Amino acid sequence: MKELVEVIARALVDHPDAVRVRETEDQDGLVLQLSVDPEDMGKVIGKQGRIAKAIRTVVGAAAVREQRRVTVKIV
Repeated sequence: MKELVEVIARALVDHPDAVRVRETEDQDGLVLQLSVDPEDMGKVIGKQGRIAKAIRTVVGAAAVREQRRVTVKIV
């Protein structure tokens, strides 16, 4: 999952070296925290959050295949 989020985010931003994904566990399942360069934050979120929602949808579909619950947070 972590690699999937990294690949998607690196394709969207101008500063791919600044993309970081942290993986943690909580009571609800896996939490992926995506951080990017401040200049690229708008590109990852998109207009009205459409890109962020699409990233969460793709990761959610991959999580279903592994029978896990995954949350993506953009920090």
